[in-house]
Amino acid sequence: MFLIVAKIFWTVAQPLAASLLLIVLGLLLAIRFRKSGVIVAVLGVLVLAVSSFTTTGALLIRPLEERFERPAWPEHVGAIILLGGATNGPISAARQISEFNLAGDRFAETLRLAQLYPEAKIVISGGMAVLMDGGEPEAETAQRFFLGMGIPQDRQVLENQARNTEENAEFSKSLLAGIEGPKLLVTSAFHMPRSMGLFRKAGIEVLSWPTDYRSSGLEGFGVDVTNPVDNLMTTTTAIREWVGLAVYDWTGKIDEIFPGP
Repeated sequence: MFLIVAKIFWTVAQPLAASLLLIVLGLLLAIRFRKSGVIVAVLGVLVLAVSSFTTTGALLIRPLEERFERPAWPEHVGAIILLGGATNGPISAARQISEFNLAGDRFAETLRLAQLYPEAKIVISGGMAVLMDGGEPEAETAQRFFLGMGIPQDRQVLENQARNTEENAEFSKSLLAGIEGPKLLVTSAFHMPRSMGLFRKAGIEVLSWPTDYRSSGLEGFGVDVTNPVDNLMTTTTAIREWVGLAVYDWTGKIDEIFPGP
């Protein structure tokens, strides 16, 4: 139930949907309450404008991305853990390929680590999205990719049931139990604080290995009219992650609202 509620809530709470809902609500209110309706509609326009045409998203996501850094290169690695959320399941399944989304850097970095540490197991955790029809578990998409890139099947450990980050940690624990040596956790930099908090809660000791950065870390607040779609997506991602941290802390799924090193 938590998973379904979270998905439905975010469908209407993300900036684009929220702005459109406010605009529609404002227009309806304006039929009888002109002033109130105009205020609500203008608020909707402002939400969309700030999310799309300013650097707000980069400023919101920067603290998340800078919370964890990569450690010094370990001499030995026992496992490289790749978290799901980087592929398009329906397209991958239909075309029998590995189709990536914006988080595809997770795969590129995992492949690089797999080549640098040929003795390490590749633990791939990713099932199917809760509300997604069709497609395939992300672990299967990942297996197809790594096999195609020359990573043998006996190095790959698949966990294909997890539907969110909490389940990534929970379902991977038994798979990691018999693996000796440091374990690198590969996920998007903005996603690392919540991921580390959940893996710690599950009693799994991992080293953070962030990738897929969405900000340079140099942005100041300002107008940016050149990349409105990218700005909107960055703002949406940052807000979702901050909300996720707050909810996971409130429900006791992590031990602190902003896990750190």
